[in-house]
Amino acid sequence: MKNLETLIPFDTALEKVLLEITTFGTEKRALNDSSGYVLAQEVQADRDFPPFDRSTRDGIAIFCQENESVQGKRYAIEGIAPAGTEQMELNNSSGCIEIMTGAILPKGCNAVVMYEHIKQEGSTFQILEEVKVGQNIHEQGSDVREGISVLEPNIRIGAAEIGVMATVGLSEVSVKTLPKVAVITTGNELVEVHETPLPHQIRTSNSHTIINLLSQEGISAEAFHILYEPLAIKENIQKHLQDFDVLILSGGVSKGKYDFLPQVFAELDVEKLFHKVLQRPGKPFWFGKQSSSKTLVFAFPGNPVSTYVNYHLYFKPWLAASLGQKTNAFSVALEKALENNTPLDLFIGVKLNYQDGQIKALPITTTGSGDLAMLTKVDGFMRLRPQSEPYGKDELVPFLPAKPLST
Repeated sequence: MKNLETLIPFDTALEKVLLEITTFGTEKRALNDSSGYVLAQEVQADRDFPPFDRSTRDGIAIFCQENESVQGKRYAIEGIAPAGTEQMELNNSSGCIEIMTGAILPKGCNAVVMYEHIKQEGSTFQILEEVKVGQNIHEQGSDVREGISVLEPNIRIGAAEIGVMATVGLSEVSVKTLPKVAVITTGNELVEVHETPLPHQIRTSNSHTIINLLSQEGISAEAFHILYEPLAIKENIQKHLQDFDVLILSGGVSKGKYDFLPQVFAELDVEKLFHKVLQRPGKPFWFGKQSSSKTLVFAFPGNPVSTYVNYHLYFKPWLAASLGQKTNAFSVALEKALENNTPLDLFIGVKLNYQDGQIKALPITTTGSGDLAMLTKVDGFMRLRPQSEPYGKDELVPFLPAKPLST
C-alpha cells in the first residue's frame, strides 16, 4: 500500500482521542428524568435499610426460646399487623399476632411462621413445623446502615438506581451534563428521506444513524447538511464550532477533489491531531480541536460502515471516559480460521453464536464499507491486528459490540 507512512496506528489514534476527554459540568434533574444519565454525586442511606425488623412472610409472629421445640403448640390470636401500620406488641408469650409481608415485627416477637406451616383452629393457630429464632425476619439495617454510601458517582443511572434513590428520598439528582453535539453531513448527492432521489442521488442515512446512536447515550443531537461548496462549508462549520461542544461529520475528509473539510478546518484554526489511520474500514478519519471554542471535531469518512465503525471505535470510548466511565473489553472466539496479512487493523462485522459456553464470531459477508444493509446483521466488530500467521479457529480476538449482547 502506498503512502502508509502518513497513517498512524489504531492504538495511537485512540490514545490521541482519549487525551482530549473533557467534562461539561453537572446539572440537576428530577428523579424520573435522570435515567440514562451518569450520576455526579454520592448517594447515602438516610436511615437503616430496612428501617425496622420486618416480616418476609404472611403468617404469625410469635416468641420462642432458643432450642425450644414449639411444633404442635397452639398460640392464641391477639391481633393482626398489616404492612404500613404502627408497631404492635405481643401481650403474652403464649399468644401470636397475625402479620403480613413487610409489616414491622411486633414487640416481644422473635420469629415469623408462614401460613403454610400453621393450622387455624378457632381463635388459635397450631404450629406444624419446627421454628427457629429469627426466621422469616429481615433485620433492621441488615442491608445498609444509615449514612453508608449506596451509590457512587460515575455510574449510569438505570431502573435499579432510580429505585434506590427513591428509597432514600432523593427527588432531584445531580448528573453529569452531556455534550452538545452537531451531526453534519456533506455532499450534493444526498437528499432527504421523504424525497424521491434522482438516478444520481441517494437518500441521507448516516445522519439518522448517528442521531439514533447518540440518543442511546441520552444525547439529543442536531443534524445539519452542507452542500459541496467551500464557502458554504466554511461558514456553516464556523458557526457550529461556536454553538456545539462536539462536531461529528460524515464525508468530505478523503482525497477527492470535493473533500474540502481538511482545508476548511485549517482556515478555521481547528488543530489537526491526526488524519488517516491504519485501519479498515474508516481509514480517512480526521480528528482535531479548536482551542478557542474547545470544540472537538470527529470527521468520519462518508461510507456508512466506516462512519458506523468509527463512531463505536472512537466517539463512544471518548464519551465514556469524559463521563468517568470505563469501556468494557470483550473477546470472542473465531468460528473459522482467518488471516490479516495487510498492514491495517481490520474491523470485521460478525454474528455471534453461543456454543459450549463459548462466544464464537462468524464474519458476515459484505460488499465493502458502503454495505449499509450489512449493519443490520452484525452484533459487532472483531479486531484482527496485522500478523504474518493466520488466526486459528477458536482463537480469541478483541470484539467491539454494536448491539446489546444476549444469549
